[in-house]
Amino acid sequence: MEAVILDAPFDPWCELSSRQARRTDLAGRYGGTAVFVGTMREANEGRTVSRMSLEHYPGMTENEIRAIGGEAAERWAILDALVLHRSGALEPGEPIVLVATWAAHRGDALEACRYITEGLKARAPFWKKETGPDGEQWVERNTDGYESP
Repeated sequence: MEAVILDAPFDPWCELSSRQARRTDLAGRYGGTAVFVGTMREANEGRTVSRMSLEHYPGMTENEIRAIGGEAAERWAILDALVLHRSGALEPGEPIVLVATWAAHRGDALEACRYITEGLKARAPFWKKETGPDGEQWVERNTDGYESP
């Protein structure tokens, strides 16, 4: 499992393609690749957001992400996992996170990807400050991942 915190914009699809090209040892072994790309929204819980700043504790954050990935690998038969996460200033529409998992079967890839993604939101030590028309505000909690109908 690889966990990388980036302080500059990235293209998740180029990163995914690059990872697969580097991992020639996995060619022909995986039948499923699950991918989640999280992007910055222009609104959060009814507030307009024009910018977001993400802070983290170097070392501790990557270690926690790797721990989450390790838990996923214990539960599901994944062959590889990749997490790229932004820090610093972000604008709406920019990718924040890429989570990808590779497994022989789709179920393992999908479940492990979901587990890692939810673990990042719940446990990884990131602090978010949003900027909107009313100024700056620290985000006190993450959304649960679903919008109520």
